[in-house]
Formats: sequence, structure tokens, C-alpha cells
Amino acid sequence: MSDPEPPEQLPGARLLFSLDPAHSHLNHGSFGTTPISVQRAQQRLRDEMEADPQKFFTRGLHDRIEHSRRHLATFLGADPDRSALVTNTTSGVAVVLGSLGIGAGDEVITTDHGYGSVSLAIAARGARERVVPVELTLPDDEIASTIAGAVDRTRTRLVIVDLVSSPTARRMPVERIAAALRPAGVPLLVDGAHGPGLMPLTVDSLGADFFVGNLHKWAFAPRGTAILTVAEQWRSSMMPRVVSWAQPEGFPRSVEFFATADYTGWLAAPAGVFMLRTLGPERVWAHNAALVRYGQRVVGSALGLDPGQLPEPGADSPMRMLPLPQQSGESRTIEDAHALRDRIADRLRASVAINLWRGRLLLRLCAQIYNRAEEYDRLAEALPGLLAS
Repeated sequence: MSDPEPPEQLPGARLLFSLDPAHSHLNHGSFGTTPISVQRAQQRLRDEMEADPQKFFTRGLHDRIEHSRRHLATFLGADPDRSALVTNTTSGVAVVLGSLGIGAGDEVITTDHGYGSVSLAIAARGARERVVPVELTLPDDEIASTIAGAVDRTRTRLVIVDLVSSPTARRMPVERIAAALRPAGVPLLVDGAHGPGLMPLTVDSLGADFFVGNLHKWAFAPRGTAILTVAEQWRSSMMPRVVSWAQPEGFPRSVEFFATADYTGWLAAPAGVFMLRTLGPERVWAHNAALVRYGQRVVGSALGLDPGQLPEPGADSPMRMLPLPQQSGESRTIEDAHALRDRIADRLRASVAINLWRGRLLLRLCAQIYNRAEEYDRLAEALPGLLAS
């Protein structure tokens, strides 16, 4: 199979960001990067806040947050009245765990594609996490039936599944999982950290009881912007992590307001959605999917991986994964992953994600409109030597 051709670069895309041009930023999925126009929108809001703090916080702030939430929820195909702005996916997961009263004796089912902080949050509440292994090549129907089959009707309180997995970049069939869980009456929380802005998404059509997703990754919002959506039957149960003056108003305002804080990122977030819409979401998605496909193939070829060894993410995703070479029977640690990530950044001037999955190191590449094909070419040329050393 021949290597795919890289897509044409979107004209002027690099100039929309303030990234260091001497560094290859191939890990957009971890932290995102805020476009210059959105940075400026947030700075104007900060200037307004500092010019008259009392007016900013006491006259219309709740309404402005609601306006921003309605804009963002509508973009995601979610009901604004059943959605709340939160600071990130981790915070949203904590709200759900706390609101459901999950604690000692309860079981939460996850998969081995899940994000580490979710496991820590479950453990912090004294609950038991049961991790269901899911093979990368398993068909969607079998994934759904495997997860549903793991449910214990007496002990399982919640199932948490990623929309797009952070370590493996796998698109999980959450719609089918939700349908398979329905007869058991066990709620589903979709960890959609990589959902908003990454692909076409209609949250309300997923069928999940809870959805939480970051907008600072692929929807160009300032960091600290995420949205939590809950099904109607759970709306009155939602409790904030921090109780403040909006508590009597109930969800979503009770979850959104946590006293004196910097809400300017939420208020500026619609500017990021505006930029994505101006560029054309389909155009951005097609560009990013084609570019990361090229990057995966060229780096994989340099590492001696057969094209058949390159996992498909299950969607036209801007993230793809490569298994890194290792000795038979060798097991790596999270410390190994972090050390290699930092070596690549320091020596090759390239940011990538190195994840640990089943004792093996996985390199995750991302593509965003500011990336160019030659950045993946340079990584492919230099990475084998660094790994050999």
C-alpha cells in the first residue's frame, strides 16, 4: 500500500496561532492551543473585569455565562437547559460521581482505554473500578455487548466510556453501548474529552445519561472550558463540587458558579466556535484526518511497522497511534512514557504524546490546521535514532 499524500495546507492557518515556529506541535489533543483571535477576546473581557470588578461580577454575569453556554451547547447538539459549563472533563466526572453518591461498596465499570484521572476519581470516592479490556480490533457490536455483559445489576452504579480514547485514539461506539445498557438500567457517562470540535457531534443523539467534553482541545476555546450535559431524569440530582450563592437556583447555574473566579474563558469560548465555523468544520476535519493519516504512515514506515500494524481509530480522527518497538516480554511504566516524551521534545523539538497501554508505549500523533507534512517527515527521520540511543 502506497503512502497517502498529505493534504494541501490551509492558507494562512499557521498565522492564526502564537505557537513557537521552531517547534513541531504534534500533540494538539493534550492541551490544545488558543487562537490569537480568541486570546484577544478573552483579554478584552479581562480588561473589562479589572476596570470595574464589582460591576463585572454583580451585574449580569450569570446571564452572560448562560448566553455562552447556550451558544456552545447548541453547537454540540445538546440541550442548553440540561448542560452546564465546567472547567474540564475531570471536573465534570467529579460532579457526576458526587451527585450519584458513589462510594464504598459501589462498582464503576470502565475500559482499559480510559483516562487515568477517572480511575483516581473513582478510587478517591472509595468505589471499586472494574476495568473491561477492549481489543483495538474488536467490532463495535462486540464492544457494546462486552461492556453490557460486565454489568452487575446489584453492584454496578455507573459505566464510564470514552468517546475517543486518549491513549489509543479509538472511537468508541457509545451509541450502541448506551442502547445495550438500557435494559439493565445502569447509567452511562461518556467521557468526551476529545469530542467537541474534533468531529461532527450531536450529544443528545448519543443516548448517554451524562456527557462531558472539553472545548479547549478541538473547538479553539480558552483552556478551562468544558460542558457537562445530563439526561432529564438526572437533572435535579446534580450537585456542584463547590457550593456557592447560585446553589438555590439548581442545575445548571449551581454547578457553573463557584464564587470569585475568572469566567472570562467561558465568555470568550464562542469566539473559538466562530473561528471553526468561519474556517468550515468539514474542511478542518478533512484536512486534519488526512494529515494525521499521512503522519502515522510516514513515521510508522520509519519505525519499520507494516501498514497492517497501524491501528485505525474507527473514525476520521485527527489523532492516530503507533505502537513503539520494544523487546518481547518487556513491560514499560508511566515514568518511561514521560521520560521519552520529554526526550523527544528536548532533542527533536517536537511535542508528541507518549501513552502507556497494557505495558507498552504508544506514540500518539495529532494534526491541526497549523501543522505541515514536513513536521512529520522530520520526526520520521530523527525518531528511530533517538529510540536506538
